[in-house]
Amino acid sequence: MTGKSKALIAVAVVAAIGVAVWWRSERVVPPAGTAPPQEVAPPAPVAKEPASSEPSVQHPVETSPAAPLAAADLTTALVELFGRRAVASFVQTDDFPRRVAATVDNLGRAHAPATMWPVNSTPGKFTVEESNGATTIARENSARYTPFVLLVETVDVGRAVSLYKRMYPLLQQAYEELGFPKRYFNDRLVEIIDVLLATPAADYPLAVQLVEVKGPIPSLRPWVRYEFVDSSLESLTAGQKILLRVGPVNQRRLKSKLTEIRQAIAKTAPAR
Repeated sequence: MTGKSKALIAVAVVAAIGVAVWWRSERVVPPAGTAPPQEVAPPAPVAKEPASSEPSVQHPVETSPAAPLAAADLTTALVELFGRRAVASFVQTDDFPRRVAATVDNLGRAHAPATMWPVNSTPGKFTVEESNGATTIARENSARYTPFVLLVETVDVGRAVSLYKRMYPLLQQAYEELGFPKRYFNDRLVEIIDVLLATPAADYPLAVQLVEVKGPIPSLRPWVRYEFVDSSLESLTAGQKILLRVGPVNQRRLKSKLTEIRQAIAKTAPAR
């Protein structure tokens, strides 16, 4: 894999915080005898927020010495950097900047709808198991994420940020069009990284349960209806809950990479 391809993956990591593809996209195999709940329509991708007064920019993005990417050239650039086959199997090229902006914003909210992700669904199965009378996330699940986490660790953050700067005008425009006309996308990205870095520690294995949703229509996707039994964990943001689900070792590795990324795109240290 070339350095430029790694940079593209890094942009996906910076934009989607590298983990948004790992849970809700995956088919979950429930324990035997578990009745599927009812389907619930996903929430809107982004909550509209009327801007009152225009805030100052906290983390300005420096102008890239290379020419910024135009929307018409984005798919071509992705193919050139990542390869046609990789783009076809990995990247959602349609409306890519909007997908990135929406995913970043949604990771700080209660839900991050998979329909808005800038990457395709991850193959494989997310499984649960019975442990001491409780349903928990299967221990072997974390091993499934390790190859991707190792790849993230090899990404050159400098190259990633250079490409991010070229994409930034498109990302800013998409963010404003989502309902934030007086907000700065990079500020929101830094804010979301801080939220993810603040993901609390948890005792593993994590207990989960199926949400019972009553209604006449049977669920076609019961695997998306699992939630944490611990209400304090279930109340976390979508991004924080994803980080918990990848396992403690992978979480530490991803937090380390997020710290590097933050240092490259932020002008101030995180609040303590």
